[in-house]
Amino acid sequence: MNSPFIAARMTPDDPDADRAPPARAEPTLAEYFADNAADGAVTAFTFQQLQGAIATGKPLLWMQDRMTQREAGKPYPPGLPAGLKLILVTVNRAVDVLWAMEEGLHCDALCAVMGEVWGDPPVLDFTATKRLALRAEARAIPALLIRRAAHPNLSAARQRWRITSLAAMRDPDDDRAPGAPLWQADLFRARGRAPGKWVASPGTDGVTLAHSVHMHTAPDNARAVG
Repeated sequence: MNSPFIAARMTPDDPDADRAPPARAEPTLAEYFADNAADGAVTAFTFQQLQGAIATGKPLLWMQDRMTQREAGKPYPPGLPAGLKLILVTVNRAVDVLWAMEEGLHCDALCAVMGEVWGDPPVLDFTATKRLALRAEARAIPALLIRRAAHPNLSAARQRWRITSLAAMRDPDDDRAPGAPLWQADLFRARGRAPGKWVASPGTDGVTLAHSVHMHTAPDNARAVG
């Protein structure tokens, strides 16, 4: 992993700690952009947001177009959350991802639907995202759309995130090993919460968002990996 950022020490007793409420998947459409198209940080971030949905025991419907699979890879089962029930669908075109997402949002037996689309296909326009947002809200099911090698063009998504890998925290039991992951999370568009930039980490109830970081110095408890 090559990251332009080095994460700083984050401890609960930091006097400048400024933590936002945990970020969780909400029953609407959210978009996630990867700064590096092959970076797995965006997938890890979304799954951390899906903790509550996965805990319901319902399956997750996950769609990928073939370009995404070729460039970023297929899901690696040992790296997925414990207890996850997954329905993985591979399709050829972005329009098929959007169609499958919308159809999945008709099904109350799913905990969430997630799609991955490569680039900026013309079919992924404001109307398409509006349909997904309204359907997700009508059915109270989270819809997550991961965008790789893409630009944040016009969209009706209620939240739009840009996610980047950071240096991992140090493993408390082995100085040579990476510990808990950290992500640079930029919420650049949001409805119902203020946008902002945070260093994010896995939490017990979603993604923990913390401001109390300094990006210019290497801390004692973080180390670059990759």
